[in-house]
Amino acid sequence: MGNTSKAKEQPEQQLFEQLERVRAGMMGIEGSHSHMQPMSHIADTDDGPRLWFFTSRSGDLFREMGGGAHAHFCIMGRDQDYHACLMGHLSENRDPAKIDEYWSDIVASWFKGKDDPDMALLQFDMLDAAIWASTKNPIRFAWEVQTSKNSDKEPDVGARAHVDFTQPKGSPGREEADKRH
Repeated sequence: MGNTSKAKEQPEQQLFEQLERVRAGMMGIEGSHSHMQPMSHIADTDDGPRLWFFTSRSGDLFREMGGGAHAHFCIMGRDQDYHACLMGHLSENRDPAKIDEYWSDIVASWFKGKDDPDMALLQFDMLDAAIWASTKNPIRFAWEVQTSKNSDKEPDVGARAHVDFTQPKGSPGREEADKRH
């Protein structure tokens, strides 16, 4: 759910909660001439601001990222009231321990095993994220729109925030709510 207060006050925590709830998003390589494509991610907050993806080496995404590339990964909350676009560096991780850690029956249904030469584990190291959360409450939405007609104030129906993962956790520049919302 797109909790606007949490988006303003704890955007990083809210982002990781949403990444746990949502099973897929759209991934694209920066500068690529290909469309973004659906990808199922694995979120692991114990491993830093990082997502993991299993993919096919013969697929467009793997070919276009080469030895590594900047990429975007976008998600939308189940209730369509939360959106996030993450930017980061995408690279292959060949560590057998990581493959074992994230391997599942679902992944196994796409590949011939952990040693399948067409299988690749991708590591997405997040650099930053833009977050939008909106109210799903139709009464609040209508109230905000109506009251804004009689004032100089915009309707307060959403929040926008930014998380800069290059800043140390807890530092002033790490999480910022957009002051306009």
